[in-house]
Amino acid sequence: MSIIIAFGKGDDLIAGYNTASREEKEKVNIKRLRLVTVIMLLLSSIFVAFLPFASQMQQYAMIAVLIFLAVIFIIIANTWCKKK
Repeated sequence: MSIIIAFGKGDDLIAGYNTASREEKEKVNIKRLRLVTVIMLLLSSIFVAFLPFASQMQQYAMIAVLIFLAVIFIIIANTWCKKK
């Protein structure tokens, strides 16, 4: 998914952007939004790939870090990716 979005072919797969009107889409810097989305997808896939190999306590920590990163990336997507 991240590769498809990185090459600009999967903009309709980005949540919120796919349902936005034309006027709302013009307010978004799509290149920045793609970058943020690709990084978040890659990080989450790495975390999910390593979950089976971690102990239960490490799994809880990894899930907590992943949720924290998701919140950070949502904030970045709503601030840095907006056109000024």
